[in-house]
Amino acid sequence: MKVLYSPASPYSAKVRMAARHLGIDVTEVKTDTNAAPAELVDNNPLGKIPVLIRDGEAPIYDSVAIMHFLDRKSGGKLYPKKDEKRTEAEVLEALCDGVMDCLLAIVYERRSRDEAKVHQPWIDKQWAKVVKSLDYLEKNLPKTGKKLHGGHFALAAMISYLDLRFNGQWAEGRPELASWPDTFGKRFSHYAEMKATA
Repeated sequence: MKVLYSPASPYSAKVRMAARHLGIDVTEVKTDTNAAPAELVDNNPLGKIPVLIRDGEAPIYDSVAIMHFLDRKSGGKLYPKKDEKRTEAEVLEALCDGVMDCLLAIVYERRSRDEAKVHQPWIDKQWAKVVKSLDYLEKNLPKTGKKLHGGHFALAAMISYLDLRFNGQWAEGRPELASWPDTFGKRFSHYAEMKATA
């Protein structure tokens, strides 16, 4: 199997970290979505990453579908077995993915328009969602014991993207959230090499 990814993509980071944690052998192929390479668009008509390509079987996208595939592939090691605990992990993952959606919307708004045409009210709206979510996470961080789950990897990917694109703009006043990667890194030693990077 191989995963098409971008180093800066937090969704890719989430999937790559989860696969590494589970010991699932996945070849990582750096992919430029702007170039729309055939391997990408032939395996995901949306032309988005990550995409998990399997020999002789249908490709899998997006990151949530890949995470659930990895969970099944590992015999249920990526999410808690108990229904309520699993739901908590899935909701945490959804919240972190949602924050990443907002952050990417801000980045793309700034990147794809001339400065004079950037719509600041749109950016402000997205950032307000991010702020509210980060404040919630500051007060409701997940327990991070020996067993990591999909929500942990989404949270780690989200924070790595904040550090990459919004460094100095989010950690102040959120000491618990800002220091959480240190706790996570003790449970997942590959975090530094696999988080979202430029």
